[in-house]
Amino acid sequence: MRIDSGRLFAFAWRHAGRLPGGVLRCVAAAAADAVWALRGGGVRQLERNLARARPDLSDAQVRRLGRAAMRSYLRYFSEAFALSSWSADEVDARVRAVGADALRAHTDAGGSAVLALGHLGNWDLAGAWATRAIAPVTTVAERLEPPEVFEEFLRFREGIGLRILPLGDADVFRELVRSARTGPGIVPLLADRDLTARGVEVDLFGRRARVAAGPAALALTAGVPLFTAILTYERLHGERRRRARSPWGLRIDFVEIPPVPPDVPRAERVAVLTQAWVDALAAGIERRPQDWHMLQKVFVEDLDPDRYAATKAAAGEQDAQVRA
Repeated sequence: MRIDSGRLFAFAWRHAGRLPGGVLRCVAAAAADAVWALRGGGVRQLERNLARARPDLSDAQVRRLGRAAMRSYLRYFSEAFALSSWSADEVDARVRAVGADALRAHTDAGGSAVLALGHLGNWDLAGAWATRAIAPVTTVAERLEPPEVFEEFLRFREGIGLRILPLGDADVFRELVRSARTGPGIVPLLADRDLTARGVEVDLFGRRARVAAGPAALALTAGVPLFTAILTYERLHGERRRRARSPWGLRIDFVEIPPVPPDVPRAERVAVLTQAWVDALAAGIERRPQDWHMLQKVFVEDLDPDRYAATKAAAGEQDAQVRA
């Protein structure tokens, strides 16, 4: 039997917000445990990635961490489905920002900033909060299949106040540059995985991995600062828990990335700036790895050697065309 994922997502967005929060959290936790127990390819890859982030853990400890990570991942989906029904006060109570003053210094002066994000915590909740608390948010969204699922995600994210540019549309990078140059605003980009020819190879937990060049390239092209935003869950207590109507809140750590030194050659600046934000992101992942929802291959050693060689060859051809 084929499941119509478009209708399933639409049903979840229409009805999840009507369920009591405790019921929704229990359903999400039970679903996460079931998926984890089935040991599918995504779960096994998640645990391989977590083992690299925490090489000090035993196999049994990594498996327990994998279960916690699946619970965190399904918590994200359950929150996303209900987010449109939350009040502004509820959103504010769930979010705690650390290091936001440095970001506000740019936006309050009418400028913009680029944020390099990982698949951590709940980036939709962070965006809904930031677009009111700091500055308007513009970002991109990957086109999903079937198209109905993408349309549901698009309506949801626009409904919580985000401006979305579909990834793959013509001139999306140019539009991001225009947005970054005409602040105040924030341009967050999910970037901890990119297996295309445009990806940048970096050191991540002492291993080679490929991430997106977008955040660094955009910051350098637009002439705006680059931050890493680290999103992790935290337990709530007392008045904040009552206002949030949840035992879980979201901590956002804003880390400003130092500018590239002027003596770095122009052709190397994207790679240098990318490695800098990856280092900051890795420190956040190490602190709370269960909130890193990376169920896909990101480390070079996991990739098919022939396909990866073809990707690197394509990247070399693109560089040659640019230099020409």
